[in-house]
Amino acid sequence: MNLKLMLDEAVKRYGKKTAVTMGDSRLSYAQLDEASNKIANALIGVGVGKGDRVAMLLSNSPEFVTTYLGVVKIGGIAVPLDTKYKPAELASLFDDSQPGVLVAESSLLKPIAQSLPEFKSITHIIEVDSEGEGQFLSYEQIMATGSAEPVAVEVTPGDIAHIAYTSGPSFNPRGVMLSHQALVREAAISGDGFKQTDKDIAVLFALPMHHAFGLVVILITAIAKGSTVVILPGLSISNLMEVIEREKATIFMAVPFVHTLIVNAIEAEGIKYDLSSIRLWGTAGAAMPANISQKLRQYLGLTAVDFWGMTESVAHVTCQSPDGGVKPGSVGKALPGWELEIVDDDGRKLPPNQPGEIIVRGPIMKGYYKNSRATAGVIKNGWLYTGDIGRVDEEGWLFLSAGRKKDMIIAKGQNIYPSDIEKVLTGHPKVAEVGVVGIRDEMRGETPRAIIRLKPGEVATEQEIKKFCLKHLANYKVPREIVFTGSLPTT
Repeated sequence: MNLKLMLDEAVKRYGKKTAVTMGDSRLSYAQLDEASNKIANALIGVGVGKGDRVAMLLSNSPEFVTTYLGVVKIGGIAVPLDTKYKPAELASLFDDSQPGVLVAESSLLKPIAQSLPEFKSITHIIEVDSEGEGQFLSYEQIMATGSAEPVAVEVTPGDIAHIAYTSGPSFNPRGVMLSHQALVREAAISGDGFKQTDKDIAVLFALPMHHAFGLVVILITAIAKGSTVVILPGLSISNLMEVIEREKATIFMAVPFVHTLIVNAIEAEGIKYDLSSIRLWGTAGAAMPANISQKLRQYLGLTAVDFWGMTESVAHVTCQSPDGGVKPGSVGKALPGWELEIVDDDGRKLPPNQPGEIIVRGPIMKGYYKNSRATAGVIKNGWLYTGDIGRVDEEGWLFLSAGRKKDMIIAKGQNIYPSDIEKVLTGHPKVAEVGVVGIRDEMRGETPRAIIRLKPGEVATEQEIKKFCLKHLANYKVPREIVFTGSLPTT
């Protein structure tokens, strides 16, 4: 099956039911189908064909959903991008994926306006929230006058649906190629693991839809199961609780950083809203602090269901049972449809409770876009070598270890590669040498620290370095600590 057929099935079963809502905007499954048809026909009109890449610079919104579905309906390849990326980061990713079309919000186009001529592959831009007549195609005009006729394009299960750039450094990008078949299979596995049905209402809050967590675990799984997705922008915990009460939401998932904000808000202001409709409170992206889990149980009477996965595995591989019976500290067992083993450095399977690299087999990625060498380094005999370290007990429960084989920092659930920060800082005229490491942070899990050796005779301040980083890097990559040193450690 492909994503187009999956949506067709959902429309047949749940046509008038709300699929996606944000604020006053509500789209039924039938309306979502029509709107995505309009995008699909508009893309065909500007020459997009099977296999062509369409970059998406969109925040969480109904427009993201309709655009993504419109792209995959015609066999195009969606390239969802982080809206916090700066022009240099975008240039690197555009150079790799070579998109012909960019769909972006007006507010996100303005900061990169001067750089647009440098993105040579992009021949058409569709602007969302455009103010009046502009120089680009208008999303709103497409919705007002575009054709809602279904597109007659054959999409096979093995076709690539989208390329995700969340699993590697922006300046040495590794685009994870996810097929229609893998996405549909994982959505079914995910929904079954959560015991999700068409009665469920999931709140999408503080999880970017360009990431597998928001796009696959929340959105695509909801479509597969006929659930409703409530998109909530911003980071207001009060708004979150009000929406849960108003919409009678049943599913809420977040990274540990957001759970910590929720606990802090409850301790400061108490609970002013009825949250009793929630049946599943999920967490992933990083290790959940034990004290936060305990306080969620104490304040809300809910046990946070932990699960684990990665972009290369499409979404999550393991999950604790929503019905309880979890093992403290574990991220659950492998879900049906997945196999999981722990191996040593030579790829030999280790016995229970022996830590080693986690490898998995199931609906994994097809590989890294245009990078067969990197693909061969992580996919071996059908197994995905994750680079994460863990152990499995005698009953099959997975426990993650603090270490990992890949050079990566996880801050607030976001993957940060030190090489991105080091590349930018070596371009500073005063910097001779730099190294970036991750340090523990109670709220964020980890945070980047930059250790800098300045050129002889140069003087720089921490604020100056951070300001320079902010010009070239997404804000979450900017080091929270700058350490100046006379010599750099070699390990």
